[in-house]
Amino acid sequence: MKRLGLRWVLLAVSVFFASYLCQALGLGFQVEVKSVGQAFILMVGVALLAFLNATLGKFLKLITLPLSCITLGLFSLVVNAAVLYFAASFDLGFTIKTPGLQGFIAAFVASLFISLINGVLGVFLPDDKE
Repeated sequence: MKRLGLRWVLLAVSVFFASYLCQALGLGFQVEVKSVGQAFILMVGVALLAFLNATLGKFLKLITLPLSCITLGLFSLVVNAAVLYFAASFDLGFTIKTPGLQGFIAAFVASLFISLINGVLGVFLPDDKE
């Protein structure tokens, strides 16, 4: 249970830093955390993102498995971006300000950054060897 909480916090940190990187690139992915209440809303949004990745993301990856095989797995990046774009539409701590294709590109780049940052930070988590 402790490891799940740590992963939840790491995902929130990843989303937070990915928003700064995307804003530096001029993309519309934004996180607004100026108070404790907004930080709580961000944690709820991150929990929703994790839930959507675990359910909808897995289902979409199963449906698009032939396309993912043809592209050697790169299409799963598009699925991750679609799930992030959908989760950002709820405006729970993070949002995508630009509509249409530019918004999807922002979601794509943000999902790449989130995966990269989460992977790097995940190295520091202790393994459960029980």
